[in-house]
Amino acid sequence: MSSKILDLNILKRSVYPLFILAVAYLLFFSNDAKTIIAGIAIFLIGMVFMEDGFKLFSGGILEKVLEKSTNSVPKAIGTGFIATAIVQSSSLLTIVVISFLSAELITLSGAIGVIFGSNIGTTTTAWIVSSFGVKIKIAHYAMPMLIFGVLFRFKNDKSYQGIGNILVGLGFVFLGIGYMKEGFEAMKAGLDLAQFAIEGYLGVLVYISIGAIATVIIQSSSATMALIVTAVATGQIEYINALSLAIGANIGTTVTAIIGSLSSNFNGKRLAIAHFIFNMVTGFIAIVFLYQLADLVDVLAFSLGIGDEDYAMKLALFHTIFNVIGVLVVAPFTAKLVVFLEGLFKEKRKDISRARYLDKVVAEVPEAAIAALRKEIIHLYDNATEILSHALSLHRHTYIGKGDEISKVIESSVKQIDTNIDQFYKQKIKVLYGDIINYATISQEKMSVEEQTKIYALKIACRDIVETIKDVKELQKNINRFMKSKNEYIRNEYNFLREGIAKTLDGIHTLRNSDDDFEIFAKIKVLQDDFNKLDLIGNTRVDKLIRENKIESKMTTSLINDSAYAYSIVQKLINASTILWIEDKEIRELGEE
Repeated sequence: MSSKILDLNILKRSVYPLFILAVAYLLFFSNDAKTIIAGIAIFLIGMVFMEDGFKLFSGGILEKVLEKSTNSVPKAIGTGFIATAIVQSSSLLTIVVISFLSAELITLSGAIGVIFGSNIGTTTTAWIVSSFGVKIKIAHYAMPMLIFGVLFRFKNDKSYQGIGNILVGLGFVFLGIGYMKEGFEAMKAGLDLAQFAIEGYLGVLVYISIGAIATVIIQSSSATMALIVTAVATGQIEYINALSLAIGANIGTTVTAIIGSLSSNFNGKRLAIAHFIFNMVTGFIAIVFLYQLADLVDVLAFSLGIGDEDYAMKLALFHTIFNVIGVLVVAPFTAKLVVFLEGLFKEKRKDISRARYLDKVVAEVPEAAIAALRKEIIHLYDNATEILSHALSLHRHTYIGKGDEISKVIESSVKQIDTNIDQFYKQKIKVLYGDIINYATISQEKMSVEEQTKIYALKIACRDIVETIKDVKELQKNINRFMKSKNEYIRNEYNFLREGIAKTLDGIHTLRNSDDDFEIFAKIKVLQDDFNKLDLIGNTRVDKLIRENKIESKMTTSLINDSAYAYSIVQKLINASTILWIEDKEIRELGEE
C-alpha cells in the first residue's frame, strides 16, 4: 500500500505542473476563460469558508444528529441528505462519518446510509445555481453577504464567527457563479462551444469522461455542477451533453474519494469503496437509460412547472432523479455490502499496549474525539484490571460476575501469581497512557470550553487508573507475604482487603453494562459505602486486633499502610468509573460529591 501511495504522489507531482501551465496558458490567451476559471476558484473558496463556518456554528449539532439518527439505513439516508443539503459540503460530512465510525459511535451500515443520502444532498447545489444563479444577478447579493460576514468574523464568539464564515462563503459562492455565468456569456460571442456537441452514445461517453476529469481536477463535484449548469444555461453546451457531464461529475467524485482514502484508516477505505460502488452503479444505470431518463425529466418538468427551454432546471432535476434511483437500487443491498467491505478491509488485531481508537481523522471532530478518548481509557482500565487482579493473586475470570461468591473465591485463591508490575506497566500501560494524554492534548485545541472540560475529566480518570497500579505494587508485597500466614487473623485481614478491591472491580463490571445513569449512580453509591469499610483505622478493626493481641506490631504497621493503599485503589477506581460511565453531567457531579 505504501508503494502505491508513493507512486500516486509521484504522479501528482508530475501532472500538477502541467496542469498549472495549462491554466496559465488559458489565463494569458483568453479573457473569457480567465473569468470562468476565476469564477471556479472563487466558488471553491466559498465552499471552504462555508465548511469552516458550519464547523464553528453547529456547535456539535451535526455530530449529535448523526449519532442519534443513523440506527437504520432509511434514517441514515435521510440524515445524510438533509445534512448535506444544509451544510453544502459532502466532504465535511464524510470526515464526521469516518470519525464516528472509527470511534464506534455509528455502525458501518449507518455510515454507508449517510453517504448514500449525501449523494442526493449534493444535488441541491444544481438546484440553487439553476434556480437563482443563472436567472438573477446573483453577484449583487454577494456583496452584502461578504460585508456582514467579515463583520461577524471580528466577534470573539465562535457562533458569530461561524455565521460570518458561512456568509462569506455564500458570498464567494454567489460571486463565483456570477463570474462563471459572465464568462460563458462573453465567450459565446466569440466561441460557441455548442458546435462541438457530439450526438449518440459516443458523445455520451466523451462528455462523461470530460465531467469525470473536470471533477478530479477541481476536486469538487459541486463546483463542477455549478460550471455545467451555468454552461448549459448560457447555451454553451447542448442539454444532452450536459446530462452526460453530470453523470461524469458523479463518477469523478469516486476517484477523488479513492485517492483520499489511500492514506486513511480502514473505515475511510470502506466508505470510499462503498461510495465508489454506489456511484458506479448509479452511473451505469444513468448511461444505459439516459434517453429514457431524459424523457422522464420532460414529463416531471411539465408537472413541476419547469419550462421546456429551462435546461438548467431540467439538468438539476435529472441530477436528483438518477441519484435517487441509485439509492433505491443499491440501498436494499446495504447489509451484503457491509459484509463485503468488512471482509475486504479487515481490522488488524492491535497490541493491547497501543491505542485502538485514537485516529488522526477522529481528532478533527470534537464529539468523536471525546468518545474515542473515553473508549481508549476504558481499554486502559481493562489492561489495568488484569494487573490489579494478578497483584491480588486472582484471575479475572474467577471472580468477575461472581457477586456474593467472591469471598469464597478469595479464600480458595492462595496460589501466588508471579507478576512483575514494573514490567507490566512498561509493556501494557505506559505507552498507552502516553498515547492517550498526547491525543487528548492535540484534540482539545479545536474544542469549546465545555468540551475541554470533558477532556480534563477524562485525563483525571486516566491518571487515577494508572495510579491504582502504582498503589497495588506496594500492596502486592504483603499480600504475597501474609496470604498463607499461619496467623489466621492477619491472613483474614489481607483477604478482606483483597475482597474489597475485587468486589469493586466486579461492581464496576456490572454497572458499565447499564445504559441508565441513575442506575449506574445507585450502584456507585453502593460501592462508595462498601469502600469506607477498607479504612481499617476508621472502622476500629485494627484497634480490636491490637487490644486482643491477635497480631504483632510489625503486622499492625503493614496492615495500616496496606489498608490505606487498598482504600486509595478503590477510591480511584470509583472516581474513574463515575467519569467514564455516567454521561449526565449533573448526576456525575452528584456522584463525585
